[in-house]
Amino acid sequence: MAGPSSSSHQVLLQARSISFAYKHNQPTFQNVSFDIRKGEMFSLLGPNGAGKSTLLNCLSGVDHPYEGTVLLNNKPISRLSPREVATMLAYVPQHISTTYAFSVREYLAFGAAPRLGVFTSPGKKVYELVDTVVERLGLQPLIKRRISELSGGECQRVAIGRAIVQQPSIILFDEPTSALDYGNQLRVLRCMRQLLSDGFTIVMTTHNPNHPLLLGGRVGLLNKQGQLTVGNAQDVLTEQVLSELYDARLHMVRIETLRRDCCLPDNL
Repeated sequence: MAGPSSSSHQVLLQARSISFAYKHNQPTFQNVSFDIRKGEMFSLLGPNGAGKSTLLNCLSGVDHPYEGTVLLNNKPISRLSPREVATMLAYVPQHISTTYAFSVREYLAFGAAPRLGVFTSPGKKVYELVDTVVERLGLQPLIKRRISELSGGECQRVAIGRAIVQQPSIILFDEPTSALDYGNQLRVLRCMRQLLSDGFTIVMTTHNPNHPLLLGGRVGLLNKQGQLTVGNAQDVLTEQVLSELYDARLHMVRIETLRRDCCLPDNL
């Protein structure tokens, strides 16, 4: 299940001096610039209300900045059709609509729609890919159930599966583990690591600094003033920076048995 092949240094997604504000409100963020390269992991961290999800919406074309430009494969995303965007980029929101009574297997297969003809139904190859995704995400117990019957956490896992079936170059995840129990959080993070190995590019918002510490790559820290700081996870995620970002006393602790650092709070 490999992503499209291309140079690992290719820039797929760019934010060029973008600023966003909801109507009659102060800007959520201003003059934000960064790029996302082929095959990389990019995590967006920040406190509640900082604008992480809004920034992700701008990257996906759901929201539109009042200044600046978002480029997808060197083209302004605002000038691309939804189908053109969907062949390159998949977006997994925090919540999905469960109005229709599709089975989980049908819902997953719909992820292939951008690459099919208007009147073409998913065929054997699509359902083979669906079955692979089901196994990878541990969705076997859900496969015959209706989307409308699932819990919030189950819906989130299925939405991730549908994005994989879509086979884009980039997958945007908005807090993908927020509604999951600990075991399923780990399963999703392992899936992300495998997707990176397969050549996909991942952008994720998260509240947990340990996620980018586990996954590596680059990090964007968005503070409440709408300022974004970008750098490698190992360099940017320091005790001082994280404590200031979350207004809490946090510690970076080396766990020798795991051979990695963890972010831990003071005692309660």
